[in-house]
Amino acid sequence: MSLLQLQNVHAYYGAIEALKGISLTVNEGEIVTLIGSNGAGKSTTLKSICGQVKTQGAISFNGREIGSQPPHQTASEGIAHVPEGRRIFSRLTVKENLEMGAFSVKDKKLIKERTEQAFVYFPRLKERFGQLGGTMSGGEQQMLAIARALMMKPRILLLDEPSMGLAPIIVEQIFDIIQELNREGMTILLVEQNAYQALQIAHRGYVIQTGEIIMEGEANLLLSNDQVKEAYLA
Repeated sequence: MSLLQLQNVHAYYGAIEALKGISLTVNEGEIVTLIGSNGAGKSTTLKSICGQVKTQGAISFNGREIGSQPPHQTASEGIAHVPEGRRIFSRLTVKENLEMGAFSVKDKKLIKERTEQAFVYFPRLKERFGQLGGTMSGGEQQMLAIARALMMKPRILLLDEPSMGLAPIIVEQIFDIIQELNREGMTILLVEQNAYQALQIAHRGYVIQTGEIIMEGEANLLLSNDQVKEAYLA
């Protein structure tokens, strides 16, 4: 079943057209990855879904058009965005960052339950519970950014470059958690410059180049595609 669908979506930064009529689908329960070089339009695609940039075309979530909605309304409907660069609240503690992720949840018991669940995925955060986010390592901050997004119990998780700037061993941990979340039913749209690692865990993938989708298919087929190998897996 299609959960998220983009049809002929154009996105603009002022007069600059960053997306040139892209179409993609994410089905419920899938990991779908969007790969491409820097500046190809990967992050803009996620921002378009969240209502953070001006768009034309159709963006639907759970069968309903969301393209004209403000970001806070999109979030409240179950779309969680973990942006590139993590963007945690560096002057707030881990506890406070998690509470900010649950801004729309009024039930304190539910917030506590979700916090405990976050610790199951990221035990390190329990050790850092009272620590300021800005004083933690890059890997810990990425864990916090994902955990904060999970506090709203989203229907789909949009991840933008979760491996950026992290040591290989931490990258492995992050990707293991992404797979675990998916096994438990989370739908994930993953933007990732590390194309090999992304295609290893995804069900399907799209390749974007200068704002256009140039290729799509099953992840294992993209991994073995000579053009993808030459451009992104070398």
